[in-house]
Amino acid sequence: MKEFNIVLAGVGGQGTLLAAEALGIAAVKDGLNVRVSEIHGMAQRGGTVVSTVRIGENVLASTVLEGQADILLGFEPLETLRNLKYASEKTLVLMNTERIAPTELAAKNIQYPDVEEIVRKIRSFTQKVMLVDAPKLAKKAGSNLAQNVVLLGALAGTGLMPVKTESLVSAVEELVPQKHLDTNIKAFELGCASIEETEEKT
Repeated sequence: MKEFNIVLAGVGGQGTLLAAEALGIAAVKDGLNVRVSEIHGMAQRGGTVVSTVRIGENVLASTVLEGQADILLGFEPLETLRNLKYASEKTLVLMNTERIAPTELAAKNIQYPDVEEIVRKIRSFTQKVMLVDAPKLAKKAGSNLAQNVVLLGALAGTGLMPVKTESLVSAVEELVPQKHLDTNIKAFELGCASIEETEEKT
């Protein structure tokens, strides 16, 4: 495999960095060349966070060029929209439907757009859009904080990842505190199953 690019876009406090780290660890476990980076933003709660994971033998730098993402993993709809520059018609956009209104919208008294409107805009870049109700699945797993692991499970469920699902699970086991492990593994499995069910319906 020459090159596989994943861009993760979200808001500080959503666990984007842990998700990127888990992808990096999984790639190393599978003996793949990988580069992980946080492009910009603060990992503080509420700030914009964008991370990139690049896997493959051709990968030297950690940044993804515009239009070169294979997968755009959106932890938050508006942040997904802001990072569509990385997408092209070949990109799969996998997006959490939970909206977290950025402070600047409230400050400027701008209304947060409907998720349907955001999806329409995404479809002008790519028809490959999958939505995940991460809060619902995380709650079902036992903790709202496990949304990032739900999204990692969904990512595995697409069957597009160059890393093995078991390697990703193993990476999650390394990164998550022992006391929260069962919840997170369940969150991963629910995320994975939700995508498989979606694909069966289409």
